[in-house]
Amino acid sequence: MPRVDAQMLLLHSLGRPLHDRAWLLTHDSDSLTPAQQDTWQAALHRRLSGEPVAYITGYKDFFGLTLSVDARVLDPRPDTETLVEWALAVLPLAPAPQAFRVLDLGTGSGAVALALQHARPDAQVWAVDASEDALAVARGNAKSLNLSVQFILSDWLAAVPGMFGLIVSNPPYVADGDPHLAALSHEPLQALTSGADGLADIRLIIAQAPGHLIPGGWLLLEHGWDQAKAVQALLSQAGFTEVQSRQDLAGVDRCTGGRLQP
Repeated sequence: MPRVDAQMLLLHSLGRPLHDRAWLLTHDSDSLTPAQQDTWQAALHRRLSGEPVAYITGYKDFFGLTLSVDARVLDPRPDTETLVEWALAVLPLAPAPQAFRVLDLGTGSGAVALALQHARPDAQVWAVDASEDALAVARGNAKSLNLSVQFILSDWLAAVPGMFGLIVSNPPYVADGDPHLAALSHEPLQALTSGADGLADIRLIIAQAPGHLIPGGWLLLEHGWDQAKAVQALLSQAGFTEVQSRQDLAGVDRCTGGRLQP
């Protein structure tokens, strides 16, 4: 969407909210100052080099929240809102205390964890990342949004205490050497790639999750457009029941999950 990107970068250069594209229509005859013109042109050059709009502006809207983002974390995608919607659907309205405990693995900017905490302030939401840099971004977002997510530095579940009613994750799932990586060169590689088939981290999470889920707890995973069948098989082999997938905005199976047998 080059036109939308250009409009957002123009709004950023003017110091306007990024969603205020209607303002541009009502001020289409206004002239830019030389400083504004220079700022906009510099932003456009960065975008033409492949840098995400979110890194240039420093912000990204996700599930109704405005997050600060930079090159330390992935640019949150709209498709990941599918994971949030599914998580909210499986959270019981009046759960037992442990079922209130929700864990987001590989939180990055904190997008998923913060969206869940905002939607369900009664839940205890924990967020994990193996990167101190990513956790610094996520903690900053939690502070600015006044959301009480708790953060843990851990390689997936290795250092995570306690049991949870729901574990969600948008882990790395791109295969090493995938040609699409060339278009993602500005984003942290360790948050994108996961072995020869892109499933190494998903396998590890599925292996570790049963030890941290209460009986009947859910594990929900985002994955690549062609990985649903493989993830379904991995969950079933690990003893999960009610294994199923959910589609993203483009109608692609984007998330797969299952329930630990009660």
